Amino acid sequence: MTLSTLSVFIPTFFLVSLTPGLCMTLSLSLGMTVGVRRTAWMWIGELIGVATVAVASVIGVATVLLRYPGVFTVFKWVGGAYLVWLGIEMWRSRGNLAIPEIAHDAPAPRRAQLAGQGLVTAIANPKGWAFFIALLPPFLNFRHALAPQLAVLLSMILAMELTCLALYASGGSAARAMLARRSNVRLMNRIAGTLIIGVGIWLALD
Repeated sequence: MTLSTLSVFIPTFFLVSLTPGLCMTLSLSLGMTVGVRRTAWMWIGELIGVATVAVASVIGVATVLLRYPGVFTVFKWVGGAYLVWLGIEMWRSRGNLAIPEIAHDAPAPRRAQLAGQGLVTAIANPKGWAFFIALLPPFLNFRHALAPQLAVLLSMILAMELTCLALYASGGSAARAMLARRSNVRLMNRIAGTLIIGVGIWLALD
């Protein structure tokens, strides 16, 4: 695992984690309604789900690439094109990521219920699968053992994911006020979209 690889991997996956989505919106909503400490139970389930999706994505892609090496070129171009399209779509966003109103009088959910909700949200999120299938394999060297490489990258992914979950939950009303403004949401979408387009081009041409 080279420094040049990590210098691209870390900011890319951190921005992917930081970008508002199902899991981050859930963490933000729970942080405002049940508190950060209780929301941590949702994080446990969500991190297990993210790890499951990441490992399943790599195993599936690795199996295909080892049997059909020529597919790798097609895979890179398709994955790169998908990321460029997704970045363009984020540029066209008109504030659809604004956080909706949350009911503050709902009873506090049980710990197991929170963990299960995080697990299901992570596994059932199609964007999570798409990101891992498109982004994670290019950072792996399939000529060497995959388990140690995946262990290193997955530990970094989970650390970044946990950091972002905690930021969203602890941000609470301040983050909600910022994301409720369409201009702020549009700016965040454009910043994230620009980086994702750049990663898509890098993936296709590397």
